[in-house]
Parts: sequence; C-alpha cells; structure tokens
Amino acid sequence: MKAENKPIEVIIVGAGSRSMNYASYSLKHPEQMRVVGVVDPNPLRRAHTAERYELAEDMVFADVEALVARPKLADAAINGTLDAQHVSTSLPLLQKGYDLLLEKPIGIAEDEVLELYRIAQAYGRKVMICHVLRYAPFYVELKKELEAGTIGDILHIQTEENVDFHHMATAFVRGKFANKERGGSSFLMQKCCHDLDLITWFQSKVLPVKVSSYGGRSYFREPRAPQGSGTRCLTDCAIEENCVYSAKKLYVDQPLWPVYVWPRYLDGVRLSYEEKLESLRTDNPFGRCVWRCDNDIADHQAVMMEFENGSTAVHNLVGGAAKACRTVHITGTKGEIYGELEEGFFVVRHPHLREGGVYSEQRVDIPVSRDMHGGGDYRLVEDFVRVVRGDTSAQFSTSLEHAILGHLVGFRADASMASGHAMRIDWGNEMPL
Repeated sequence: MKAENKPIEVIIVGAGSRSMNYASYSLKHPEQMRVVGVVDPNPLRRAHTAERYELAEDMVFADVEALVARPKLADAAINGTLDAQHVSTSLPLLQKGYDLLLEKPIGIAEDEVLELYRIAQAYGRKVMICHVLRYAPFYVELKKELEAGTIGDILHIQTEENVDFHHMATAFVRGKFANKERGGSSFLMQKCCHDLDLITWFQSKVLPVKVSSYGGRSYFREPRAPQGSGTRCLTDCAIEENCVYSAKKLYVDQPLWPVYVWPRYLDGVRLSYEEKLESLRTDNPFGRCVWRCDNDIADHQAVMMEFENGSTAVHNLVGGAAKACRTVHITGTKGEIYGELEEGFFVVRHPHLREGGVYSEQRVDIPVSRDMHGGGDYRLVEDFVRVVRGDTSAQFSTSLEHAILGHLVGFRADASMASGHAMRIDWGNEMPL
C-alpha cells in the first residue's frame, strides 16, 4: 500500500492532450501526485514534457519497450496513446508492475479488450478507465436518485449525444478519427463509449443481453456536396464565404480546435495568420472540403439494448448538430428523470393528479464546472490517486471490470449495424464477472 502522506509517482505514456490534462492534476496537487517520467515517440513532445515536469534525463523514453527494460520506476502510468495502441502499450506496463490510468476506449476490438482484462487480473494490477462522466457531478447526483429508488425500478433509458457541426467536421470527417483504419475506432466507440458506459452504470448489476444498431455515413460524402463546392476551401471553392464548414471560418477566424488543426501545436509551435491560410491552401488535411474527404465512419447511429430483466435502453449519436449536448431521460415504475449535462440541472417528475396538473416536478441543480466533461476529469484523477494508494474510500467506479460492459455493448452494436442483425451477449461464456 502506498503511504498516504506521499504523492504517488506516475509516468506519462503518450504525451497528447488528454494524458497531459490528467497529468496536470499534479501541478495543482503536488502533495497527491508527481510526474516522474514520459514516454513518447515525438522528441519535441518529450522535451516539452520533460521541461514542464522537470524530469531527469534518464526518465525520458521514446517507447514503452525502453521503459519496461528498466526496473519499475513509478507507481503507475497514465496511458494516453492513440486508440489502436492502448492495449499493446498497456500489456507490458501491467506485466512490469505498473497500475494504470487508461484513456478510453480501452481498445479497438473486443478480443484485445478481454485480453487486457485477463492480463490485469493475472498480474493483480489496478486499471482505471477514463470514463470521466461517472465522476461528473451531474451524473453522480443522478445516480444517487436512482440508487435511492426515487423513480422506482428502471423501465427504459434514453440517452443522446449530439456532436456539433464543427467538432464533427474536425475530428470525425477531416481528422484522425474519420477513417477507421487510420484512427482505429468507430464513431460510436470513439465518441460514445462514455454514454454506453453510463447506461450500464445506471442499470447497476443488470446485464445487457441483446443489442441492435442502425446508422451509417449519409451526409459527409461527395454526392451530398453543394453545387459550387471544391476540393479545398481556400483553393477552388465558390461557396466558401457562405459555408459553415469553411476551414478559414472554423480554424482561423473563430479559431476552433487548434490542437487538432495546426501542425506541432502541442509542441509550442504557433503559426501566423498568413501561415495558417497557406497551410489550409496546401497540405493541411483540415483544409479539405468536408464532402470530399477519406472519412468512412458513420455520421449517425442508434443503439438499442435489452437487459436481462426486460428493461430497455436506446442511445442516439448524431454528428453535425448545431449545439453539442448530452441528454438523458430515464423512466421508472414510479417516475422519471430528464436532464441535459450542459444545462447544469435535471428534473425528477412523478405522476401527481391534482387540480391544475397531472405531475409534480423537482429540479436538482448541479454546480457544473467549466472543466472538461462537466468537471469529471480532475475528480477521476483524484480517485485514481486513492486507488493506487490502496485507500478503501476510493470509489474505483471506472475499474476495467466495470468499463468492459459498455465496451462490449459498443462492439456488438457496430457488428449489428454492419450485419443488419441483432447481437446476443452470453455473459456466462464471454468473461468472468
């Protein structure tokens, strides 16, 4: 057990935006956590991270193999590598003795996720998945209402994630997650393994047994391109000034998503106005017309689930919405809960026949933080520190064992969408629970 009066020591594996965000917790709470090393193939990223955290020269590594060739050097690792690298980089870390904070999705295929689970169990390692929404105050309070029986037994769960048009265009049409071979994950698993995880969390120990899914890529493809559009916004497009997907409007005038769009932004490089325009005119993939990219993932998808007790759930994923938001509507035997994460409150309703009305409504206000994911990011890291220390007060809400449920639903949903058939989940044969 880690001494409670000493900070846990962690090594960053993959110094991208997500892992660096989690690691920054140590700068605000050095008494709780200390970054002592970094692994990243990018020499500039390694140097930047080493400078920020004052790392010793021999604690900077180009790959995981170099790290695990040494004796164990820290208590845990924060793995923020690309989706397709999550499992291959995590296995040697677990075998070496590191506990792990792993960015979602756990992996890009069902079999490798289950292999990670088996290895973590065999070596007795603690693995927490970055399902930060379980730590967001909005969902924490909602879960308390469910556990208190406020709306009775769950009959149906309806959740929705609306990905706004500029995020969709940037990450899932022009960017690294637009093509499954390049990004590793489907649209559903990259964006909504959070939501599928929440549904299984709301259901507590009631397991999903059947999944079906429908959707596809229907909007962001060449036959949908408006008349006058070209191949690149700033070279041959006649409608750029009036297009909401204009690369100039989104990435220069606004400016949105700089970490994604501008080369070496995470390494501290800042382009001038003219350099940005030239980049979008020439080789920058974010300068391409959204209807003429190499994207092959779905841009909308519906997932339907049936649980072992007969209750049901539906999750809708929509790409290209005007406003980004996550909604939840849970109907129980005694009432219902409805809310939207970004609004900072949800309402609890009960049937109530009286003069002038047929239901009562209670509003539950949530002090939503402006931090990412409704304030869940740092709360997750704080709990991870407790988990690594062996603190019995740790929630360990997003343990690998818990997170696998939603992932398996997602993989089966994608298989259902591809095949056109519902998929059953036989938990007795799938994995130990």
